[in-house]
Amino acid sequence: MSKILIVEDDEAISDLQKDYLELSDFEVSVENDGQAGLDRALSEDFDLFILDLMLPGMDGFEICKRIREIKDTPILMVSAKKEDIDKIRGLGLGADDYMTKPFSPSELVARVKAHLARYERLVGSKHGEDNDVISIRGLRIDKTARRVWVHGEEKQLTTKEFELLTFLAEHPNHVFSKEELFKHIWNMDSIGDIATVTVHIKKIREKIEMDTSTPQYIETIWGVGYRFKV
Repeated sequence: MSKILIVEDDEAISDLQKDYLELSDFEVSVENDGQAGLDRALSEDFDLFILDLMLPGMDGFEICKRIREIKDTPILMVSAKKEDIDKIRGLGLGADDYMTKPFSPSELVARVKAHLARYERLVGSKHGEDNDVISIRGLRIDKTARRVWVHGEEKQLTTKEFELLTFLAEHPNHVFSKEELFKHIWNMDSIGDIATVTVHIKKIREKIEMDTSTPQYIETIWGVGYRFKV
């Protein structure tokens, strides 16, 4: 049974989220304070975190940042703040998804299931198999070990950054729209989440490109989307 930690100061909202997730056979814990939530996130093993943005003690941004420093566990941020800058900041800190309140509990459950399923596929055991590696012009992507090197230097990517980079590298010279990338990587329709793709591309470029203004790997096709150059 997958374990989920909800960090949410509004008890009515956290209770509703907990009820719906437990009906879907998840084991759910709740913390209403930011610092308490971070302490549990770092000291216990959870399969997914749901973080509210505005919290007493410590906000969701800081919790996300601290978790990402040591864990690759999926993080879903929720907030009543609709500004794109908040979504961009959250995703930039390593969150895998961002939902704006109010949202339906069933949508939350669907997103949780999608992120857990994708994460399990990424980290699934591959004992006895040779590592599956993509090598392109100094970039080395080890799909089995989920590690990335650029000219011999290892780069640390989040779950979604790794999956997005791998997907593009596996389809060189193919132009994908932001909507297509969101559907492939996040396994759901975009519905206003285009910023998610943009932020992740930006973060990947910062890690693998020598000069982000003239990228050598991931090219922007203006008005269309992105492609991996070979």
